[in-house]
Amino acid sequence: MSYFDAASAAPLHPVARQALLAALDDGWADPSRLYREGRRARMLLDAAREAAAEAVGCRPDELTFTSSGTRAVHTGVAGALAGRRRTGRHLIVSAVEHSSVLHSAELWETEGGAVTQVPVARTGAVDAGSYASALRPDTALACLQSANHEVGTVQPVAEVAEACRAAGVPLLVDAAQSLGWGRVEGDWSLLAASAHKWGGPAGVGLLVVRKGVRFAAQGAADERESGRAPGFENLPAIVAAAASLRAVRAEAEQEAVRLRELTARIRTRVAESVPDVEVVGDAERRLPGIVTFSCLYVDGETLLHELDREGFSVSSGSSCTSSTLTPSHVLRAMGVLSEGNVRVSLPAGAAEADVERFLEVLPGLVAGVREKLGAPVPVAVSEADVLVVDALGKRCPIPVIELAKVIGTVPVGGRVRVLSDDEAARLDIPAWCEMRGQEYEGEEKAEQGTAYLVRRIS
Repeated sequence: MSYFDAASAAPLHPVARQALLAALDDGWADPSRLYREGRRARMLLDAAREAAAEAVGCRPDELTFTSSGTRAVHTGVAGALAGRRRTGRHLIVSAVEHSSVLHSAELWETEGGAVTQVPVARTGAVDAGSYASALRPDTALACLQSANHEVGTVQPVAEVAEACRAAGVPLLVDAAQSLGWGRVEGDWSLLAASAHKWGGPAGVGLLVVRKGVRFAAQGAADERESGRAPGFENLPAIVAAAASLRAVRAEAEQEAVRLRELTARIRTRVAESVPDVEVVGDAERRLPGIVTFSCLYVDGETLLHELDREGFSVSSGSSCTSSTLTPSHVLRAMGVLSEGNVRVSLPAGAAEADVERFLEVLPGLVAGVREKLGAPVPVAVSEADVLVVDALGKRCPIPVIELAKVIGTVPVGGRVRVLSDDEAARLDIPAWCEMRGQEYEGEEKAEQGTAYLVRRIS
């Protein structure tokens, strides 16, 4: 089986396994106690904190171990906003942040706070100037991921941090995807990360709060971890997390070169061998192991199942693989195709032969899914110079397939009006127009669902 979903969770690093087993024997006692076993546990905890702080580039007393990366984000956002409540109640996030950040922002809004969501370009990157423009006198906190978890695009953290620092606003960086590859550049104020992203055990997160940042931990007070992460420390997992972070960093420079070559190969070969595909994300400013593409006229869930049968574990941001039947918020914010979406995220040590086999089987699987799905004869009627396609009750990618089947039957300059009640059509029809060189004229409310208007240009 070829595991290509490291962006979700990386396989446990061998060093993490060794450290975990050793710490189970020596790190089981309460590190706050003064007897021998407690002192031994305290030494292990302090050593792990120092190792993690060195990897992050902060002081050990600025770093807190939490129960997960999500908990680190929630604690960091809530504590920073509470600490700067006198400044104001305005929060800035990007449109492609991890759901943990966006959920924190939603909670802040329900409590009466104001949130500005900074848009991204089609590559998934924010513009540093847009962040600077969003800053206000009452801005309490800004949040920006170091790199995107779905498409791999690296964000301009250093430039945004500089703008925030000039305005006196702390910047919280979600570094979950990038910390295993290197330190986050720039003068940031808070940082969150998660051990299972770099090959450590699940259930360990990092929260860094720089000295001088106003921070008020929320919830009941606790004596452990500076009061920011209540409860008994999972010391064996913490030791394993710190050990694996140090280990992957030692390998990162050489492995990054190798994975960049493999992902560049995927980007090129997929675009060449699979018709009607869009490779998304920034082609240059990106993490080493992530590549994402979307296939027109393909059911994403079916494609993932076919890849699984061939021995490949990949993930998807397609609405067809979601229980909500809505496309990924990242793909939606980028304005790219969501249907038939595949994210390949290679773990350290991924074999070149496995990548080659993936590239060999993918075109046939996509063609097979398209053939199985078929291209149903659209229900089309003419309204003057507009051809109406009734795709109500049909899920992705059927509305786009039906649009593609009839666009050639209308004269150049003619229009097709697609009726759909699938939320994914709001993203996929404009994306199809972009890919196929047709003009998307917008949407309007219909008696049932929504009408999407497309003008034939060629």
